[in-house]
Amino acid sequence: MGAVPREKFVPDQFGRAAFDERALPIGLGQTISQPLMVAMMTEALELEPDDSVLEIGTGSGYSTAVLRQLVRRVTSVERIPELARSARERLDRLGVDGVEIHCADGTLGWPEGQPYDAIVVTAGAPAVPDALVDQLAIRGRLVLPIGPRGGERLIRIRRRADGSTDWTDLGGVAFVPLVGEQGWPADG
Repeated sequence: MGAVPREKFVPDQFGRAAFDERALPIGLGQTISQPLMVAMMTEALELEPDDSVLEIGTGSGYSTAVLRQLVRRVTSVERIPELARSARERLDRLGVDGVEIHCADGTLGWPEGQPYDAIVVTAGAPAVPDALVDQLAIRGRLVLPIGPRGGERLIRIRRRADGSTDWTDLGGVAFVPLVGEQGWPADG
């Protein structure tokens, strides 16, 4: 995380608060997660250098850049076109390569790149999207917040060789809602 200039991923008026332990607004009703949460979720993925990672919720691109420091390939899906575009521009300006950003419904993942060794979701889902579990490689890890809005639990799901899954509860969290076909409705 020290190699990624977090202050470049927040609006200018929040530059001095970039490393504060709180989520910060990035516009369009979205936030950049607090540094500790980014670290916790990244650590929970148990990444290896050759892993292929799918990130759901590009936001400002900060977590995307952190993930790319650790793995060979990151595919990120953002549902809000303006955020996807600005994240791509920001990552390009900073010389972050090896990242694909797609504007689409993240609850459906990105099937074209599957299977993924790790999937991380940076928004709270009402339940685990089946599409994401289906796109996990054998022994892959999925880390996401699930549960009622504002009272989610951070969960790590591992896919076993037989296709079944093991779940680990990593604690209580609060995230913006994961909107989409297998998430929350856009209007509520």
